[in-house]
Amino acid sequence: MAGTAEKSKARRASKRTLPGVRRRTAALKNLIESKPGAVANPMAPPHAATPSVIIYQVMGKMFAILSLRGNDDVILKCDPSLAQALREQYAGVGHRSHLDRRYWISVNLDADVPMDEIKHLVGHSYQLVCSGLTRKQRAELGSLSPEFAGIAR
Repeated sequence: MAGTAEKSKARRASKRTLPGVRRRTAALKNLIESKPGAVANPMAPPHAATPSVIIYQVMGKMFAILSLRGNDDVILKCDPSLAQALREQYAGVGHRSHLDRRYWISVNLDADVPMDEIKHLVGHSYQLVCSGLTRKQRAELGSLSPEFAGIAR
């Protein structure tokens, strides 16, 4: 009987986390995917079985890149003045991609950046991208989420 309980517990735990993905990364993945209209695009190198990153977009505009292998980090769109302040405040905030360093930051999930701050930055990135959408796109997004119903005007 105890073996059955252990197997059941292991099954529940495996549903919460992705294979080979750490718990903080999986939690951040769930947070990003909960954003209205967020679409995940897993990207894998040629001949690889699993994706190395997931690119998240809203209405075709990218707002996050989540690393699944190697370093646990997320790349987010950010206001330029806030990006500079974050780089000065946290060792875990930097730049790691070909994207414009003025508008994009890389946040290491294992560094000194608190998870609450990372969650705030995900929301900030999502809002920045949504604010740049056309009126028609915002109206479409508003039909998906009451949160954006008033923005479409």
